[in-house]
Amino acid sequence: MSADVPDGPLASPGFWLHHAALRWRAELDRRLRDVGLTPTQFLLLASTGWVEHTQGAPTQQQVAETAGADRMMTSKVVKTLEDRGLLRRTADPADARAYRLQLTPAGRRTARKAIAVAQALDEELFGEAPAAVRATLRRIAES
Repeated sequence: MSADVPDGPLASPGFWLHHAALRWRAELDRRLRDVGLTPTQFLLLASTGWVEHTQGAPTQQQVAETAGADRMMTSKVVKTLEDRGLLRRTADPADARAYRLQLTPAGRRTARKAIAVAQALDEELFGEAPAAVRATLRRIAES
C-alpha cells in the first residue's frame, strides 16, 4: 500500500465509525451532566417528547423502538425519569400490560435544554455536511 492509503484497521470505515460513536457518546455524556441526564436518559426523554408531539402519548414500547433501546433497560430508565418528575407513566386503558408516557412540564424544559446541547455537539462534530453524514448513517442503520 502507498504511504497515503491506510492499511489494517485504519482502512476500515467501521473502525472509524466505532471510534466516532465512542467520541460522540463520551462528549454527549460530559455535556449532559450540566442538564442532569445521562445519554440514555436523554435519548428516552427526547424520544418520549417527539412521539408525544407527533402521535400522542406513546407506550413504553414505542419509545424503546424510537430510541433503539432495549425494553427492559427502557423500563428501568423510564422509572428513574418518573421518580425525578420528568415524565408520567399511566396505565394504557386499551392494554393492561402497557404504559403510556407523557413529559411533565419539568421534563419538557429538561428535554429542550438537552436537545440544544445535543444539537450544538452535532454541529461541532458533523460541521459542514450534516445532511450527508445523516443520510449515510441512516442508510447503514436501516439496512
